[in-house]
Amino acid sequence: MAMSVGGGGEERPMSDINTTPLVDVMLVLLIIFLVTTTVAVQTVPLKLPDVRFDPTQTKPENVSLSVTTKPDGSCAVYWNQTAVSHDELLKRAVDKLKADVARLGGAANLNPDDLPEAHIRGDINAPYKCIGGAVYTMQMAGFAKVGFISQPPGNGG
Repeated sequence: MAMSVGGGGEERPMSDINTTPLVDVMLVLLIIFLVTTTVAVQTVPLKLPDVRFDPTQTKPENVSLSVTTKPDGSCAVYWNQTAVSHDELLKRAVDKLKADVARLGGAANLNPDDLPEAHIRGDINAPYKCIGGAVYTMQMAGFAKVGFISQPPGNGG
C-alpha cells in the first residue's frame, strides 16, 4: 500500500480516497451474511400429513354463526338464520352457555368436551373486523372453542 505523506514542495490537498477500510468492512459483512444464511436455510426434514381438511364434528348444542357484509359495508352476523346485532349476539351467547352449564349439572360437573363450540362461517368478501369481532364476542361470552368452517376444495384443487 502506498501512502502519500506530502513533501516535494507541493502545497495542494490530497485528492485520493482511501478505500481500504470500506473494503475491509464489506468483506466482513459478506462473510457474516454467508454464515448466517446457511444457518437460516437449514430445516428439519418432515413429512407433513396429506389431509386436505378435518371434518367438523357438529353437536346439536354448537352455535353456528354466519358473518357477511351488508350492501352499505357494515357487518352482518347471523345466529343460525337470524340476524343479530353485536349486543344481541353477546347476550344470546352468554344465555346459551349458561343454559348448557345448567343442563350439564353446574360448573362442578363440566368436562371441556361437553361445552358447546362456536362455528363461524365467514364470507370471503367480509372484512377482517367483522369476522374478528364475532370471534371476540364469542370468546368474551365464555366460549372456549371458536372455529372456522370453510369449503373444502373441489376435485381439481
